[in-house]
Amino acid sequence: MTEAVPLVALVGNPNAGKSALFNALTGARQKIANYPGVTVERKSGRSSFADGRPVELIDLPGAYSLEPDSLDEAVTRDVVLGRFEGQRRPDALIVVVDAGNLDNHLRFALELIGQGLPTVVALNMVDLASRDGLELDAQKLAIALGVPVVPTVAVRKRGLDALLDELAQELSTHIDAPEVPQGRAEITKRAHEISRAAIVSETQGRQWTRRLDNVLLHPVGGIIVLLALLFVMFQAVYAWSEAPIGWIETGFAMLTNAINGVLPDNIFRSFLTDGVIAGVGAVVVFLPQILILFLFILLLEASGYMTRAAFVMDRMMAAVGLSGHSFIPLLSSFACAIPGIMATRSIMDQKERLATILIAPLMTCSARLPVYTVIIGAFIPSAAVGPGIGLQGLVLFALYISGIVGAMLAAAVIQRFVTQSRGGSFLIEMPRYQLPRIRDIALGLWQRALVFLRRAGTIIFVATIVLWALLSFPKVPVGSSESQVEYSAAGRIASVIEPAVEPIGFNHDIALAIIPAMAAREVAVSALATAYAIDADDDEEQASSLGMKLAGNWSLATALAFLAWFVFAPQCISTIAVTRRETNGWKWPIFMVTYLFALAYVAAGITYWTARAFGL
Repeated sequence: MTEAVPLVALVGNPNAGKSALFNALTGARQKIANYPGVTVERKSGRSSFADGRPVELIDLPGAYSLEPDSLDEAVTRDVVLGRFEGQRRPDALIVVVDAGNLDNHLRFALELIGQGLPTVVALNMVDLASRDGLELDAQKLAIALGVPVVPTVAVRKRGLDALLDELAQELSTHIDAPEVPQGRAEITKRAHEISRAAIVSETQGRQWTRRLDNVLLHPVGGIIVLLALLFVMFQAVYAWSEAPIGWIETGFAMLTNAINGVLPDNIFRSFLTDGVIAGVGAVVVFLPQILILFLFILLLEASGYMTRAAFVMDRMMAAVGLSGHSFIPLLSSFACAIPGIMATRSIMDQKERLATILIAPLMTCSARLPVYTVIIGAFIPSAAVGPGIGLQGLVLFALYISGIVGAMLAAAVIQRFVTQSRGGSFLIEMPRYQLPRIRDIALGLWQRALVFLRRAGTIIFVATIVLWALLSFPKVPVGSSESQVEYSAAGRIASVIEPAVEPIGFNHDIALAIIPAMAAREVAVSALATAYAIDADDDEEQASSLGMKLAGNWSLATALAFLAWFVFAPQCISTIAVTRRETNGWKWPIFMVTYLFALAYVAAGITYWTARAFGL
């Protein structure tokens, strides 16, 4: 009777070099197919021991745990545990770990060793670890794990013979598996202890990385550092942008005066000054603040910090039923909700994905920044509340935090009563810290500026011109005491809306602005600027800033209610459209718009009446 060929599975985390090792061991003797019933690739091949005996190898999908968060991980778990129909359980395991990322990879390795199968650990990419200043003792690691450990460099075919020799020995003389800790917390603790004990030497750079991570990944310290960075960022948005905003405002004022000096007072001059310059210019003036915001985001991404922020936020998101998988899409939504919603495709749990889509518009995107800054600049004094701490930046920071807190509370309710996803574990590879390249940062800022200016020249321009036309016609009769804005088509539409928003402190100006702002949030600013320009009595009043006009016409309570509205309101047609596409229907976009408008209305009302109660 012919002895059965042993079946050995290569298992490990993604990016451990597992497939490279499989290719090095099997060469051209491979077969590729799908596992029965699922569209997950199955790679198998043959190798042989030193004595010529064959061994069959299968390359399992990369996984972080035997508690799967994706179909790939589920296949790996079922094959390792012998649950997969049509696939026999492996006779042994080769666990592939990245020598340079041992702390993270040992967590899964310990789970696999605990399954009781003959196991050999391939300590892969030892050459790259050595290049980065890390030397490990494979013998110490083997003693701590209780299984053989073989250093390998798969891409150079180093260590393959020793690996096969140890595998053959394990298959013939395997004893009971060593005792391994139970529970994720204990496994993580043990993996950390083993990886530290296996280190022979490491450079100062790697030691500093570990020390930084001890702070930045700390459950409390990490949150404090993240909040501090956000605080500094929003202080800089005001402190650094004051001068360039002044230059842009001066340029637009000079252009307006030049046009007024050349053209007679007619409809074409009104089109240029009241429509194009007053409307589009009121948004373009905030370009410096948007670029400062993106400068910080690009620096944090390029330095390697942003992934650590995702890891820290995972603990907070778990409290509302989400996981760190949702953090990256939500982080993208700070730039724009559209790419954030599209990024949810990486979330395997469809219920968690849906919950993430529904709260993505609550992240304070860059389109809200012009609205926030014009209101803050008009009503919040430019005063210091401490050394290097400005009141305006503090209010902007509070608005961003309000959006985040609102999103977390909304997620908790949606997960509890609507989607009811189970959440999941979150494991992610930590990139190395590095100094950002000035060229890459400059290129990123240039691209963001082009996107913003293109948006200002298309969506915002068209919306502003349409609004200018609605504000300019029909013309108020000569001798009438009614203003042009109130008599116009846009003013009449606003008069219909005003009774519905008056209870939350909104006036006729806001009723006029919130409808065109559905095209893009920034249009609210251009709508207000155009309306005030149309009603300006003379060139001097027309040239005064939008902030001065708002401060003279609104109460502080109304201004605060307007800010609260924009924290929650889903005023962006493109976001609604992409939600419809990603959810394959109108059910969830309608739900999202309904609950967000309800939140906005309630938040604005509470803010207004609270402010009134304090005499504001």
